[in-house]
Amino acid sequence: MSKKALRCLTTDGTIMAMAIDTTEMVARAEQIHKTSAVVTAALGRLLTGASMMGIMLKGKEDSVTLKLCGDGPAGQLVAVADSRGNARGYAANPVVEIPLKPNGKLDVSGAVGTEGFLYVLRDTGGKEPYTGCTPIVSGEIAEDITSYYAVSEQVPTVCALGVLVNPDLTVRAAGGLLIQLLPFCPESVIDRLEKNVSQLEPMTVMLEKGMSLMEIIQKALEGFEMEVLDEYDPEYRCTCSREKVRQAFAAMRPTELRTLPDEKGQVEVTCSFCDKVYRFAAPEIEAMADQTERAIKSK
Repeated sequence: MSKKALRCLTTDGTIMAMAIDTTEMVARAEQIHKTSAVVTAALGRLLTGASMMGIMLKGKEDSVTLKLCGDGPAGQLVAVADSRGNARGYAANPVVEIPLKPNGKLDVSGAVGTEGFLYVLRDTGGKEPYTGCTPIVSGEIAEDITSYYAVSEQVPTVCALGVLVNPDLTVRAAGGLLIQLLPFCPESVIDRLEKNVSQLEPMTVMLEKGMSLMEIIQKALEGFEMEVLDEYDPEYRCTCSREKVRQAFAAMRPTELRTLPDEKGQVEVTCSFCDKVYRFAAPEIEAMADQTERAIKSK
C-alpha cells in the first residue's frame, strides 16, 4: 500500500519537495468536529500544512503548532503536528455558512478573514518553543504559509493546499505540496521550477485523477533528477489522556480546583482536538487540591 506522504530531494541538492494525501486525516477531523463545508476546507488546509511542516522537524519528540488568528467568522484555527506528520486541530467556530465565491468554490478566506496573524510554534524540547508570527496575506492558508517561510525563515517556498468537500459534507480529496529552494540554488534552477509550478493543476485535481504522490512530485520537478528522502503515513491523532488532564489540574491553585465541581459534584473536561470527555468526581478533585496544598507547604 502506498504511503500518504513522500519527501524527495533533487540529486543536485537544490530543491526539496514534499507531497501529501491528507484525505483520511481531514475526513476524520470533519467527523469529530462536524464542521460546515467551508470550515472543513479551512481546517483541512491548515492540518495539511502543519503535517508537512511537522515532517520537516528533526527530533522524534518535536512538534509544530499553527495558529491562524483571523477576523473571519471561523475564529481561531489551530493545528498541531508531530515529526511523523500526525496532526490534530480544531476551529473555534466549526459551523460557518457564507456564500460561495463567484467561481463556485468555497470561500476559505471569507471564513478565515484577511486581517490577523499566523503563528508558528516549534517545540523542540527547549524551555520555550520557537515562535514565529507573520500577518495573514490572503486567508487562503497556502499563501499565508508561503509568506511565513519567506518572512520568518527566509526560505523561498511554494505551498499548495487543497480540500474538496462533497455535497453531503464528507471529504472527497485533500492534500498538499511543499517545495523549498535550498541554499545556493542557481537562477537556472529557479526559472525551471517556476515554469513547472505555473503549469501544475490544483492538488485536489491531481489526486482526483488518481496521480500518485511520486507522479505529482515528478510533475512539479520535471527536468530534475531526484531521490526519495522518506515516506510517512500521517493520520489524525490526538494525544490527550486522563493523566494529562490531571497534570493540568495539578498546575491550578487549590482554591481554584475546589470551585470546579458543578451542582452534581462532577467536573467535565472536553478535549478541543477530539471531543473526548473526561469526568472527575468531586472527591477526586478534593484529593488533588489537598495534594497540591501539601506540596506547596513542603516547599
